[in-house]
Amino acid sequence: MKRDMDLIRAILLALEQHPGGFAPGEIAIEGATPEAVGYHVHLLAQAGLLLASDVTVLSSGSPQAKALSLTWQGHEFLDDCRNLDRWQRAKQLLGRVGSASLPVWQRVLADLVRQSLGLRS
Repeated sequence: MKRDMDLIRAILLALEQHPGGFAPGEIAIEGATPEAVGYHVHLLAQAGLLLASDVTVLSSGSPQAKALSLTWQGHEFLDDCRNLDRWQRAKQLLGRVGSASLPVWQRVLADLVRQSLGLRS
């Protein structure tokens, strides 16, 4: 399964909107299968953006995880990608190279924040 950065962002936003700091029991993202959401939660946990519990079973088609809560790093990433215009601009810039790692996404988003403040990158 290919990593989907729009799904990553949607999952993080869904967790942030849930009251109390804990993740909802189920995360439903329009247009995404439960398997895709579970796999991306697994990836987000690997990246340190959220805490999750591995719920993979032998019959799973891919690694699966259930979100528990956002981490500090998850909140930091959301602060940079929450603004839809900024997110779209980052996607446009990174689309020129096809795909990019999470650290590159973070750098581009942080640079866009600095630019919006009139600061140099």
